[in-house]
Amino acid sequence: VLAEIGFVDVFRQLDKRAEQYTWWSNRGQAWAKNVGWRIDYQMVSPNLKPALYGCAIAAEPKFSDHAPFTVDYD
Repeated sequence: VLAEIGFVDVFRQLDKRAEQYTWWSNRGQAWAKNVGWRIDYQMVSPNLKPALYGCAIAAEPKFSDHAPFTVDYD
């Protein structure tokens, strides 16, 4: 719905790599096998899109089933 009105998924705008996740189940060694989901997002309005500078998923060190996701704006 947000994409339909022009909002941008920051991570996909800046990083096209597959298998980049922000959440892993605590079952079945999901962390060790890197089988996760990218369920933590930052969405920006079209006006902020030109200010996107960089982003990162801090998967290490692991302190939760979620990894921090940060965005840098110019």
